[in-house]
Formats: sequence, structure tokens, C-alpha cells
Amino acid sequence: MTSDAADQRSVSLEKIGEHRFRATNARGGTVVIGHGDDPDFTPVELLLAALAGCSALDVDFITAKRSPMETFEALAAGTKIRDEQGNRLVDLSVTFDITFPEGEAGDAARKVLPDAIKKSETRLCTVGRTVAVGTPVSYGEGALS
Repeated sequence: MTSDAADQRSVSLEKIGEHRFRATNARGGTVVIGHGDDPDFTPVELLLAALAGCSALDVDFITAKRSPMETFEALAAGTKIRDEQGNRLVDLSVTFDITFPEGEAGDAARKVLPDAIKKSETRLCTVGRTVAVGTPVSYGEGALS
């Protein structure tokens, strides 16, 4: 396996207040990170957002070749624990609730949806694959509660 400079990813972080940081990517995008006493995303929430977002993009790219989505929701969840290995998340999951329009195109998208989710889980989603190496992540589709 080889990689080059084009494969590198990085985010810089700067302190912007008490227990608050701004992450900036190479393209100039930013996100503010806090510790949970404000509306800012916590690092754990960002990890969950990255899991859902990575798979959402995979699923969108695959299904959009057949039909646009009518509705889309995804829920990334996990349980934070503290044990002999330290603080970590377990029971990670990403659940999708997606609808497509009626008709042939929507039927085609619905047909490939389970496979698109499975491909994201098993090989496409870099975030999920990275986490799964040390912590299993389960994916599925269904109604969100």
C-alpha cells in the first residue's frame, strides 16, 4: 500500500476561548469545538457526525445515480463508557431513514440502498473503517425514533 502527499489530511486547531477551539481544514472551512456546556460540538459529537456524514456521502453518491432522495435522516449513536481501557465509545451505530419518490427511478434507488449502506460499512467510509479496526461499528436502515 502506498500513499503520497495528496493522500495526507490535516486539520489545525486554535484556542478561541475558555475550553473552546476552532478547527480549520486546508480549504478554510471551520468548526468550533467545545466541552458540552455550550452549543458547540464536542469532540465525541464530531466523531459521530463524521461517521454519519461519511456514510451519508457514500449512500448519496450511489443512490443519486438512480434517483434523488425525497427525505434523508441519519442518526449516529454510541455509548460513552469508562473502563480499564479508559474513556471510549462502544456500540457505535449509524442508522438511515431515507425515502425516494414513487416510480421506476425511486424503485431502483430503493433496491440499491441496502447494498450502498453495506458498501459504506465494509469498504467505502474512511471514518467508519478507521474506527471499526479498533471498535466495531454497526450500520443499518430503519425508522428513527
